[in-house]
Amino acid sequence: MSASSELMTRRQTAVARGVANITSVFANYADNAELWDVDGKRYIDFAVGIAVNNTGHNHPKVRAAVEAQLQRFSHTCFHVAPYEGYVALAEKLNKLVPGESAKKTMLATTGAEAVENAIKIARAHTGRPGVVAFRGGFHGRTLMGMSLTGKVNPYKAGFGPFPGEIYHAAFPNNYHGVTEQDAVHDLNELFKSDIDPQRVAAVIIEPVQGEGGFNIAPPSFLKALRAVCDQFGILLIADEIQTGFARTGRLFAIEHSGIEADLITMAKGIAGGFPISAVTGKADVMDAAEPGGLGGTYAGSPIGCAAALAVLEVIEDEALCKRAYEIGNRFKKRLKSLQEDRPELIGNMRALGSMVAVELVQNGDPNQPAADLTKAIVAKAQKHGLIILPCGTRGNVIRFLPPLTISDSLIEKGLSIFETCIFELEA
Repeated sequence: MSASSELMTRRQTAVARGVANITSVFANYADNAELWDVDGKRYIDFAVGIAVNNTGHNHPKVRAAVEAQLQRFSHTCFHVAPYEGYVALAEKLNKLVPGESAKKTMLATTGAEAVENAIKIARAHTGRPGVVAFRGGFHGRTLMGMSLTGKVNPYKAGFGPFPGEIYHAAFPNNYHGVTEQDAVHDLNELFKSDIDPQRVAAVIIEPVQGEGGFNIAPPSFLKALRAVCDQFGILLIADEIQTGFARTGRLFAIEHSGIEADLITMAKGIAGGFPISAVTGKADVMDAAEPGGLGGTYAGSPIGCAAALAVLEVIEDEALCKRAYEIGNRFKKRLKSLQEDRPELIGNMRALGSMVAVELVQNGDPNQPAADLTKAIVAKAQKHGLIILPCGTRGNVIRFLPPLTISDSLIEKGLSIFETCIFELEA
């Protein structure tokens, strides 16, 4: 029995069934855009922990920053004995988050925690209970995160009831016949039929939906959303957990629209694999919560702070925002060519920077999702040494999230494997 097979048997016995695995790859070592499993097999990694290692696996600057912090201390709890790393990271994020308003930051541990705290802050600031999210959105697996998430399976099934005063509006998706105008109309209808906008504390949106299928919110829609929020005194929360830290060609995806969010949630790519998250927003909004109302024992881990500061330095020093566009263009060129060859299979290809996806369908019909084929391609790619991820509310989207430090040669090799998998499964 291989080491991987043995570990899978142990995993099935020891780990709860609800904790899913997309692949059967048990990692042993990783470097930049490559990963080796416990049997010594090498993989090109087009997932990097779901957009976490934007600076690649084990970046030397991030590793050095963590090692230096470990020499000093690993944990004191910021609420008990604060430390400079937390303050320095907050200062950096306040400066980098787009918008002219003065900013403040709080740190947490996970993306779901960032979302939970953003909602708490919005309710504290406005004195209102309601929150509007979008169909197809994903905001975490906590009770509030699930409530905000606009996808039932596997995230919400069997876990209700959920918190009240949470509503979902349509997300624009031209490929599936939901225009920007339709989405704005749906939001206004929601205010007429389900909740008075004067009771809404916040609207939360991913500038590019992650788990929902890499659906891109048009800049004009985000501007319209900003206008609606301003009209009714509603806070706009940009969930940048998957889109942030240079992934889309800007440090934050909301920058593509030119608007300022009231609050931004961050995690994933913030610290190169170390668990830390953040909420940054307008200073008067962030200060709405009373002392003691925000935080947690591990919130703003000193190790995570050190890693995050190093990640921000790498993004700047290695021009990773610019590199994200270069990577995205290379993916788009190859995938567009594949789409032209297989229009009956690849119904849509979409990208913002290096956040790239293809939607697989049957007979070229958007209403016939090829979910089984998508799953088969992901499994076939693993056998050929490529890690890719599915997503989408119908399970028929393949997303590509290579590290922004990947070489062109590995991009081309990985895409060739992807093409081979399609040809083999169609044969």
